[in-house]
This record gives sequence, structure tokens and C-alpha cells, in this order.
Amino acid sequence: MSPFLAELLGTMLLIILGDGVVANVVLSQTKGQNSGWIVITAGWAFAVTVAVYAVGTFSGAHINPAITIALASIGKFAWSKVPLYIAAQMLGAVLGATIVWLAYLPHWRVTESQGLKLVVFCTAPAIRNSISNLVTEIIGTAVLVLGVLAILTPKNLNPAYSWDVGLGPALVGIIVWAIGLSLGGPTGYAINPARDLGPRIAHAILPIPGKGDSDWGYAWIPIAGPIIGGLIAAFLYKVAWSAT
Repeated sequence: MSPFLAELLGTMLLIILGDGVVANVVLSQTKGQNSGWIVITAGWAFAVTVAVYAVGTFSGAHINPAITIALASIGKFAWSKVPLYIAAQMLGAVLGATIVWLAYLPHWRVTESQGLKLVVFCTAPAIRNSISNLVTEIIGTAVLVLGVLAILTPKNLNPAYSWDVGLGPALVGIIVWAIGLSLGGPTGYAINPARDLGPRIAHAILPIPGKGDSDWGYAWIPIAGPIIGGLIAAFLYKVAWSAT
């Protein structure tokens, strides 16, 4: 499998399972309606784990432009490959969101809230404050990228237990779960520009009954915040972990 296809499929799986769990919780007349934040955070954690297991061997399973850019910034990934990876991630995110729309097709019409329809696809702040929302996304993504880089540190890989192959994706999922539980409240923890922008585009173009607008005024925050946070984490890793 080519890295482009792997990143596309991996990100598509991420969004199918991630946006899918949100749809199950917030849309009307689903089996999981009102099952709560714990279900959503667990669903996203499992989504990341499944996606990384599925394509990690083929592309490294970045499935997130913030991770791709962060790795390139410290020489762990070629800058020449960054546009290809991001294009694949974006396309996969749009496709994944479209599949969620199809899976829950009867539920859009019976869900009255435009806001609930939107949050199936993308994030929105609990309290709208651009600076605070941006800082939250920076912090959350910094934790994600620092955690991923720490897991991949050679001294943390135990060949006897194959942590790099067997447990690595599960540990990444745990990091995402922890971020959702601890830091997800203010913004819904996008921590991934493709995860937010791709489905937001899908929301804008899909024929969803009574959907309202796609909140483009907020859309820059889950793009800029994760990229900044990823770069900060990569710098901290290079200074601290690489020196040990």
C-alpha cells in the first residue's frame, strides 16, 4: 500500500469511528443518544487506535497534519512528503465524514438542533473566546505530539514485548482518551487540522436537512492551534528527550 493511500484510509477510518460516535450520542433517535462525554472520548480513542493499527506499517499513521509537520520540523520526516500526506489526510477526512452522514441518514431530519448536527462533523467551543480556544488547542496538541514522540523514543521501546508494533497504537489511543477527558471540555479537542477541516467541508457541501452554517469564523482555530502545539512539542522533545 502506498503511503498516500495509507494516510487516506487511516484518516478515513479515524473520522468514520470518531465522528460516528459523536453522531450516535448527539443525533435524535439513535441507540446511543445522550450517552455522554465518556462515550465520545472513548470512541475517539478507539478510533485513533484502530486507524494507527490499520496503516501504521505503511505510512507511519500520522493521520494528522500537526504530527506530520511536527515530525518534519525536527528532521524525523521529509518536508518533501508533507504536502502529499496532508492531501491524503484531508481527502480521507472528507470521505470519512461523508460515510458517517450516510450511516446516520434518517437521523439528520429528525434532529432539530443545527448545532448538534454541526458538532458531529467538527468542533465548537463551549465558551467562544478566540485566544482561550486557541491556547486550549495548542496545549492539547502539544500533549498529543509529545506523548507520541515519547512513545517512539528508542529507549522507551521494548523489543521483548514489541511495544513499537503491538502496544504503540493502543498507547496513542490512551493519550487521545486522556486528552479528551482532561482537556476536551473547552473546545472539543480537535488536536488535528484534518479531523476538523475535512468534516467541516463535508458539512458545508452535503445535503443535510436544516443544517445551518458551518461556522467558518471558528475554523482557523482547530487548524492553527494544533500546528502551533505540535511544533512546540517537537521542539521540547528535541531539546529534552534527544539529549537523554
